[in-house]
Amino acid sequence: MTEVTPAECRARLRVLVYSDNTRTRRQVIQALGPSPFSDLPEIDYREVATGSMVIACVDAGDVDLAVLDGEATPEGGMGIAKRLRDEMDCCPPVLVLTGRPDDAWLARWSRADAAVPHPIDPIRLADAVFPLLRKGR
Repeated sequence: MTEVTPAECRARLRVLVYSDNTRTRRQVIQALGPSPFSDLPEIDYREVATGSMVIACVDAGDVDLAVLDGEATPEGGMGIAKRLRDEMDCCPPVLVLTGRPDDAWLARWSRADAAVPHPIDPIRLADAVFPLLRKGR
């Protein structure tokens, strides 16, 4: 009989990364990597570039965490975060990337669970993401 490891029993985490900027999406994914936390499953990333895709993915229940770029255009991540919180019954944790640290109050207004400013700092991002993914498990 083959023994199954705990890692094989756990489903992968689904993290949605929204930005109209391909470079920003890549920075988030590279900063976190496929397995940033030893006590959580690996991460599958879904990159999206439109607000309507964010809504569709969250509505389908395919998201454990949404990372939304507050500087995206034409639809910013803060507006999308507020819309998710106001309109979705089952909303995953939301992290907003802000243009600067002083914009954290806007992220709170949008009802985001966390905010991390640009430029993306891998340690700061991981520190913000870890409790959000743990909370959802």
